[in-house]
Amino acid sequence: MNSPTMENPTASQDSIEALKTALQTSPPPKQLPLIQTLITTGEPGYSVLMDFLSTGAPPTVALGRAYQYLYGVADEGVKTFLAERFPQGILPISADCQGDYGELQTLLAEQDFETADRLTLQLLCALAGPGAIKRKWLYFTEVSQLSVIDLQTLDLLWQIYSEGKFGFVQQRQVWLGVGRNWERLWPKIAWKKDNIWTRYPGEFIWNLNAPVGHLPLSNQLRGVRVMEALLNHPAWING
Repeated sequence: MNSPTMENPTASQDSIEALKTALQTSPPPKQLPLIQTLITTGEPGYSVLMDFLSTGAPPTVALGRAYQYLYGVADEGVKTFLAERFPQGILPISADCQGDYGELQTLLAEQDFETADRLTLQLLCALAGPGAIKRKWLYFTEVSQLSVIDLQTLDLLWQIYSEGKFGFVQQRQVWLGVGRNWERLWPKIAWKKDNIWTRYPGEFIWNLNAPVGHLPLSNQLRGVRVMEALLNHPAWING
């Protein structure tokens, strides 16, 4: 995980309080740089971010980023706090979900996006049934059978741990923004460049420098029909 590690020993209590107030009153996009600044101040910043996570608010991209930064620090107090308060991550998984998303949440918290992407495909296949599990990829006809709440959970996990850059909803928004034109979509999400398909895995961007919608790959190598079925799933249209 790429996170700041250098502490700022000169941060004053007044500056920490100012950052705390700004964090509490700003919208999520403006909270992200504040979180990055706070993590560099060491224990005072950790305390602010732990309070931020403890509000009980629904998970947002800012809460996800705060959790990621805290997850990466070597402070025993922080580790104890996260283990006690968020043993599975900041997104509570509904009992109505068919899948187990604990491992995926850990991988995304660690920003191990490549492994998380492979696991996401496995989880989609598990939702689709024994046939998909055996062949390790989806037929487009199986996508409609996927549980709405499970797909929404997968998407939300990708969103909150990627500063809102990744997920099926983000891919759908980009797709709609180019008029549902696949040949315009592929370069937008960096799956094609100069009309040449991006090679898996080495040419994909497994970090937050990727464009919006770049991940997850879902069934990228299986063609348009699976992708179209995913982006037209009721989880996004009616959810």
